[in-house]
Amino acid sequence: MSEEFTLSVQARTISGKSDVNRLRKLEGMVPAIIYGAGKDPKPLTIEHRVLAKALENSAFYSHIIKLNIDNVEENVILKDLQRHPVRDEILHADFMRIRKDKKITVHVPIHFLNEETCIGVKQQGGKILRQLAEIDVLCLPGSLPEYLEIDMKDIELGQSIHLSDVKFPTGVESVSLSHDNDLLVVSVQAIKEAVEEEATEEASPEASSESDDKSGGDK
Repeated sequence: MSEEFTLSVQARTISGKSDVNRLRKLEGMVPAIIYGAGKDPKPLTIEHRVLAKALENSAFYSHIIKLNIDNVEENVILKDLQRHPVRDEILHADFMRIRKDKKITVHVPIHFLNEETCIGVKQQGGKILRQLAEIDVLCLPGSLPEYLEIDMKDIELGQSIHLSDVKFPTGVESVSLSHDNDLLVVSVQAIKEAVEEEATEEASPEASSESDDKSGGDK
């Protein structure tokens, strides 16, 4: 992987709600926690501006991160993130320790290529309808891809791509496919049908309740 992320964090000894709120509001810190790899969970704090800057890079979500905890280094992945529903504020972050010899499950973003030259759009007047923006994969930390590519250039009107059509790197497998769940990733549809489907998804209870349910809490 081309990107490297190293963040300096501090061990946190306070856990009360009022103390955590003070950290956020007065000191510009984000409460966090690190866990996993057979070790005890450890509460942390990290500067809000530092974490927010790192999160601007989409690669941060699917990379191994080096946390420098009071001069002790831990290799982790970002497992969960809680944001304020209105304000541009990070409320909590969960980091999971990793071991080189143990597989991990990670959300890996999809990069859709050649959408502007897609046959189904450019020549046949269709519209690309994305169903997934990321794919859950299982792999060893050293095999973790930064992203997965899907080339839309030769996809025609009415065609679709499922997980089974995606090219996964060696040593990387789809979690859903391992459970025989071949999810639809993207399709090219006639504009009318695409608009109707988008409207149906927006109106469905599942879609409306599918907000950012990641929770870190004041751990």
